[in-house]
Parts: sequence; structure tokens; C-alpha cells
Amino acid sequence: MSVVEEIYIAPTGSAPMVKLGEVDAIASAGLAGDRYLTRTGYWTGVDECQVTLIEGEGLDQIRATTEVDIDNGRHRRNIVTRGIELRKLAGRRFRVGGALLEYDRPRPPCRYIQSVSERGMTRALGSTRGGICARVVESGPIKVGDSIEVAEPVGSSTRPSFFRRG
Repeated sequence: MSVVEEIYIAPTGSAPMVKLGEVDAIASAGLAGDRYLTRTGYWTGVDECQVTLIEGEGLDQIRATTEVDIDNGRHRRNIVTRGIELRKLAGRRFRVGGALLEYDRPRPPCRYIQSVSERGMTRALGSTRGGICARVVESGPIKVGDSIEVAEPVGSSTRPSFFRRG
């Protein structure tokens, strides 16, 4: 089963990430209270993501093989997942709690992340563990422990498969 393990937002660019138990995803905008929804993030207008997700399994590997502290949101991603390979969501929509998200692109780490966390963070996250960006298609609440359900590929239907009967 795929689940939401942790949720983080940052109220402004460079601000420490704040751990939450629940957040509202807002269609075509992002997460309530997050720097990119409020248009105050470091990458605003350049390369911003509405929502970023990262695999908890990848964070476990970083903890086991490096000295880099990726706890408490220092990875600078919004949602930590467990039990799902995020890169395999390419071209798909997926329900996270009450919100419907759509894969946007991979989110490899940049050098900036080190300036607000610690030296070695960019290397530790690497291009395959850096997570993904997603767009919010339908608003809804997301809570720690919520399931993640993969829907049909984008463009194959106007309604995700988990809404179909039959």
C-alpha cells in the first residue's frame, strides 16, 4: 500500500520546512501556506513546482549511507511517500488523500538546496532520489497516512479509473 508518510511546507523561500499532519491542496496552485502557492519561493517564476514528492525509501538509503541530515524536511520536498516508485507516475494522475495530482516532471536537487540545508545535500539526493513535481488537478485535503492511488494515464479519460463503475 502506498501512503503519505510526512508533509512539509515552507512559508517563504529559504525558510525552514514546517512539518504538518494535514494540508489542503489547491487546484492549479499548490499547497496552502507553501512558498510556491504564495509566490515567495526561491524558484518562483523560474522553475517552480506546485507540489514536490520524495520517496521515504530513498531517504532511508541516504540515512544509511551518508552523514547528511535529511530529517525534518531538510530535503526541501513537500510530501514524503512510502510504497510507490514516483518516477513510474510519469504521464499519470494519482489521488493523494482527497486531492488529485498529476505528474509534472522529475525534481533533481540543485545547489541552492545546500545553501538552506547543508553541504552534501545535492549529492545525497542525487538525480534519482530527488523526487518529482506534481500539479494539483483537484483540490482536497492531504493527511499523513492517506493512501496514494494511481489513476489512468493523462488524456485517456476525463475521469480517473477509480471513479468508474463496472
